[in-house]
Amino acid sequence: MNDNANSPVTLPVEAEQIAAILPHRFPFLLVDRVVELTLGQSIVAIKNVTVNEPFFQGHFPGHPVMPGVLIVEALAQASGLLIGLSGTATDKDDRIFYLAKVDNARFLKPVVPGDQLRLEVQLKRLIRGMGIFTACAVVDGKDAATCELMCAESSR
Repeated sequence: MNDNANSPVTLPVEAEQIAAILPHRFPFLLVDRVVELTLGQSIVAIKNVTVNEPFFQGHFPGHPVMPGVLIVEALAQASGLLIGLSGTATDKDDRIFYLAKVDNARFLKPVVPGDQLRLEVQLKRLIRGMGIFTACAVVDGKDAATCELMCAESSR
């Protein structure tokens, strides 16, 4: 749900709009859709995990599991979308948010082909070009991974 009635953002936010905000492209764009947004506060995005993801060829043959680092990356991309859709990033075209720090990462259940990752991110604070977020990846109502993220704005 979009809790800001004055928001120029129409939900759901689909692939074209996501690609206009994030610099990532296939196969590294890990967010398919934004389904909830509270401007400057929180976002819920979706990543549909399919068997044809390139990382499953080697992780692990015969027992495909989404790498934890890619789950964290998907959460970081959702964080970038929260900043981008909220209009809290700088207007300069040469600026981008980079993942700067991951704290307290916990992986609670394997993510496998067919799962739908619900990427839930909340902005704790945004100061001097750095965003601090709490993040949780959820599958079927159960936490699959949790972490705290710091993203720093920098020139490209």
